[in-house]
Amino acid sequence: MNQHQPERPVQLLRHVVLFGFKESSSSTQIREIEQAFANLPGQIEGIHDFEWGTDVSVEQLSQGFSHCFLVTFLSEAARDAYLPHPAHRAFVEKLKPHLKKALVIDYWATR
Repeated sequence: MNQHQPERPVQLLRHVVLFGFKESSSSTQIREIEQAFANLPGQIEGIHDFEWGTDVSVEQLSQGFSHCFLVTFLSEAARDAYLPHPAHRAFVEKLKPHLKKALVIDYWATR
């Protein structure tokens, strides 16, 4: 392995979150939600990695989901501490009025 690249942990717990927003939510409100989610890694110690993006697929199979967030943890304990964390709960409260639908799955990443 390249000495400049850190070794990948043996196990990574991926927390995949898909959101579809209400038509009544403005682009400004959605940007505020995106930013609030992106701020969580700085507020919750157990988050190992975080990335997100919006749907750009040409297959048109998104079923109304427009946003995908990938939160990575090194353990179930870190994920379990994240869910009730006050910063996560505050984010969920900000999200609720704008959320049309959500899908969440967790999995252990394998190669």
